[in-house]
Amino acid sequence: MNLDGYWEGKIEVPNQQLPIIVEFEEEDGKLSIPVQGLNDCPLSHVKVDDSNVFFEMEIQGDILTFDGQFEEEKIKGIFTQQGRSFSFELVKGNLDNVSELVDKDLTEIEVSDGVMKGKVETPEGQGPFPVAIIIAGSGPTDKDGNSKALPGENNSLKMIAEDLASEGIASIRYDKRGVGDNMILGGNEKDLRFDDYIDDVVAWMTYAENNDLFSSVSVIGHSEGSLIGMVASYQEDADAFVSLAGAGRQADDILNEQLETQLSGDLLKEAKEVLDNLKRGETVKNISSELQSIFRPSVQPYMMSWMGYNPRQELAKVDSPILIVNGTRDLQVPVSDAEILYNAKPNSEFLIIEDMNHVLKEAPADQKGNLATYFNPDIPLAKGLMNSIIDFLKENSNR
Repeated sequence: MNLDGYWEGKIEVPNQQLPIIVEFEEEDGKLSIPVQGLNDCPLSHVKVDDSNVFFEMEIQGDILTFDGQFEEEKIKGIFTQQGRSFSFELVKGNLDNVSELVDKDLTEIEVSDGVMKGKVETPEGQGPFPVAIIIAGSGPTDKDGNSKALPGENNSLKMIAEDLASEGIASIRYDKRGVGDNMILGGNEKDLRFDDYIDDVVAWMTYAENNDLFSSVSVIGHSEGSLIGMVASYQEDADAFVSLAGAGRQADDILNEQLETQLSGDLLKEAKEVLDNLKRGETVKNISSELQSIFRPSVQPYMMSWMGYNPRQELAKVDSPILIVNGTRDLQVPVSDAEILYNAKPNSEFLIIEDMNHVLKEAPADQKGNLATYFNPDIPLAKGLMNSIIDFLKENSNR
């Protein structure tokens, strides 16, 4: 049986179908799930035995397997990820049909170890325009502000980009390495460092600075993206910097606080000891199974590199105009963190928005209602947020 070529199909997950594309070439291949921003991810193993077809791929330590059978020009079988299994089906296709499913409207730039893709949003007209680099938060959060670890979308960063464009300000937003469009740049988790994220922002800033379409370059960092953005801002001398829901404390302080609410007894003691070791630059080999998701050995080097940055010290190095923004209903980053940042740079502009939560939407006081906004793209950004950001960027776009 010859698998070579393009195959199109779907995975039957609850309440929806995920279109998938697989390109086989001899004993190799690559897979795309366009609606999840997963494009051309290489398969780690392909095996064909009579009518049986097996292939798998690895994404940041997570193994996805496809175990099927070839029958009547189709491949049917079971897709498995994290212990959950769903049926899938593939039929032979062609590149012309496939291209309709993949977002081709992306800009590519060279980064240290490959090519990174990003979405350039421009206003109507000829330009040149001020441009803002928008940086997403931690985990598998994509360029639109949505996390693949959560069941719905909020589109907060996409809304920011669209609102900026409506007021004559361009933007560049991108999936971080290891996420969506830039999944392949994730590489091995053990090799990832916080500095890689900073270097990627600098690369986009350099691209914008050398592009005649843009008149000035600012940075907007959300959540963890705030720390990444402030370091890139002083390294590349941004025209302005906006911190949205950015932490004012170091990573180990934040993690300690979170662990105290989630763990107790011996597990909490062990977790704190691991953090102490990582803070000293020492990895820990033996981790309890209950703590593997947080402190698995492959992620420890990244955590150590993250802990090496103190937001207060990094913000103090930024000479550009700064706007610090937070909301009173933020469940992840309290207003006190914004105050820490402001105290580190008292000449910054400081904005606290009533009832705004971590995904930049107005939210009710109860936690359940607050979290519900994370999954509803129809809720607009909090009142006053974009007016303040737009006024700030316009004022500082031509220093």
